[in-house]
Amino acid sequence: MSTKFILNETSYFGKGAREELPQEIKKRGFSKILLVTDKALIEVGVTQKVMQVLDDAEIKYTIFSDLKANPTIKNVLDGVKVCKRAKADVIVAVGGGSAIDTAKGISILMTNPNRDLVSLNGASNTINKGMPLIALPTTAGTAAEVTINYVITDEEKQIKMVCVDPNDIPIVAIIDSELMGSMPKSLAAYTGMDALTHAIEGYITKAHNVMSDMFHMQAIKLIFEYLPLAVNNKDEHAIEMMGYAQYIAGMGFSNVGLGIVHSMAHQLGAVYDTPHGMANAILLPTVMRFNGEIAWERFREILIQIGRTDAANLNKQDIINTFVWKISELSKSVGITQTVKDTGCKEEDIEMLAEKAMEDPCKPGNPREVSKEEFIELFKQAM
Repeated sequence: MSTKFILNETSYFGKGAREELPQEIKKRGFSKILLVTDKALIEVGVTQKVMQVLDDAEIKYTIFSDLKANPTIKNVLDGVKVCKRAKADVIVAVGGGSAIDTAKGISILMTNPNRDLVSLNGASNTINKGMPLIALPTTAGTAAEVTINYVITDEEKQIKMVCVDPNDIPIVAIIDSELMGSMPKSLAAYTGMDALTHAIEGYITKAHNVMSDMFHMQAIKLIFEYLPLAVNNKDEHAIEMMGYAQYIAGMGFSNVGLGIVHSMAHQLGAVYDTPHGMANAILLPTVMRFNGEIAWERFREILIQIGRTDAANLNKQDIINTFVWKISELSKSVGITQTVKDTGCKEEDIEMLAEKAMEDPCKPGNPREVSKEEFIELFKQAM
């Protein structure tokens, strides 16, 4: 049986990497750009750093910034209208997962006009490759610039659609640490823990393989080493390393899937508009204690690589306890101390959240099978 692995075409890394954008646009023959970004990034001057590069190269663009932190179907459809009016031939996305996921949705609908976005939830079967997309992430977490996934909220059903489609992967990713360096501390912490969740879930998922293990283990090591420095000290080197770490994790999980941390986090985001990274950070220790019954040997491998060489001699329960403690301590070190209760979740909502989690596309990849009753218990523990 073969193993399939999908990666994007071209990526640039490092301080000032955004300067490569004009040459990529020109050599590919693009002339009309739809710039998808976030209003908040425009307000704080981050998007302007990319706009200046385009202006200096005399490349014209139309801005679309009408999107939410957890982007919705309406956001994507509005973006398609703007894209058509602009007669754009390439999309440039500047932002975190919100902007890049919205851009991916626009990209797919532009070239697959007969498809309804709602129908693309899960493993999509679109025919045409999406409209060319160049992604410049401003957060070190989602890795949307290198994955085949995008997440869009269906506000009517109060669910997050996880669209998995090789046709949406950006043709170019530009990971510029200067764009990431302006993140406020809380966002840097949330997105960093999002990247850690990607790496850990990808390392223990049912579909993991030699290639994905290589990416995920390296990402885990980098995040444990550099996240506190990137968040608390705004250390330039640490921020650059976090850019690599989240990207590397994305290369892995995009190909092997995730698990029930994401199944649960998606529901908190859809129902309470909880920031995705925050939801993952809150849930990760609880779910890893649950998954430890199956994945504890994988936990041992991780612990040894992040400096706990004594894990080679620890028993199963000590391995689980130590691993969960390491995750919790990392989260606390960057200021994340919230619980599920802090998202607005109430006890009477938990059964509804569990029912939604049972249908989430990330659930099948979890190493341990989970029932609705177990989801209920996990949400309660995380309260």
